Amino acid sequence: MVPLYREKNPKLSIIFLNYNRLYDTIRTVEQLKKLCFNRKDIEIIGVDNSSKDGTQQFLESQSDWIINLSLKENLGIEGLNRGFEKSKGEYILVLDDDSHPVDINTIDLLVQSLDRYENVGAIACKIETEAGTPFQTWHLPDSNVETFCESLAFVGCGFAIRRELFEKIGWFPGRYFLYQNEIDVAIKIRRLGYKIYYDPRCIIVHRNSSIGRANWRQVFYPTRNTIWLLRQYAPFPMSVYYIFSRLCLGCIRAMESGEYQWYLRAVKEAFRCKIKKTHLSLALRKKFLILWQQNSIVHHIKWALSR
Repeated sequence: MVPLYREKNPKLSIIFLNYNRLYDTIRTVEQLKKLCFNRKDIEIIGVDNSSKDGTQQFLESQSDWIINLSLKENLGIEGLNRGFEKSKGEYILVLDDDSHPVDINTIDLLVQSLDRYENVGAIACKIETEAGTPFQTWHLPDSNVETFCESLAFVGCGFAIRRELFEKIGWFPGRYFLYQNEIDVAIKIRRLGYKIYYDPRCIIVHRNSSIGRANWRQVFYPTRNTIWLLRQYAPFPMSVYYIFSRLCLGCIRAMESGEYQWYLRAVKEAFRCKIKKTHLSLALRKKFLILWQQNSIVHHIKWALSR
């Protein structure tokens, strides 16, 4: 196949991270090829976190139209940063190896909205399963919302962001490796005076592959990374209560899964790491109210009783 001509300064860079999910990577690549192969204004960057299942070789076989970055070790979300650094697009659409845009309309609407609204730093997509069921998460507005509206944050498997803004923020916090990196970026976007909007017309299918979703990861990274977030952004003295709550919630999850050692390791790393405190204005603290509630044991008890 003859390599396609691409613009030196494409409008959009689509970047997806891969790790030992060959089947999912193939499906994502097939969908992107179907939607974007003839688009000269779009570049596709596939980053492989040192997969051992043939994913790296498959991506290399697509080098006539995909920019392939093969890393020597699994860097977690830091791998995405390597792709961001290499990207040339004015905007970046971030995907996972098990997610893809449902149609070209999703891609075009993201670009159009970022062109139109200069104060919007990032756009959160509507995340759905393959069956079309909306993905429910506190990061996004209610799934029944049908209008372009402000959003607290976004889901990492499907969002678009201004490249220049993302670079100024410092990309994803690489030390997080996995989980909660979206919230850190959302806070930084707000602190720079930009907004995050949700566009339910822009749909990303998240196939939610079970590969690589071990129980210990669900204990270790959420516990450690959330405490890092709270240490950095939560106002004192409430931060003490939120951190205590997160310790309790993490312990409950560890008991449910039997991953006690990973919980203890998470707690150790959460407090051993040096964190520079970042002051948030009162308006921003109110904006992220649901973040604090998600880390309040009292609110979790209320939610459980109300079901």
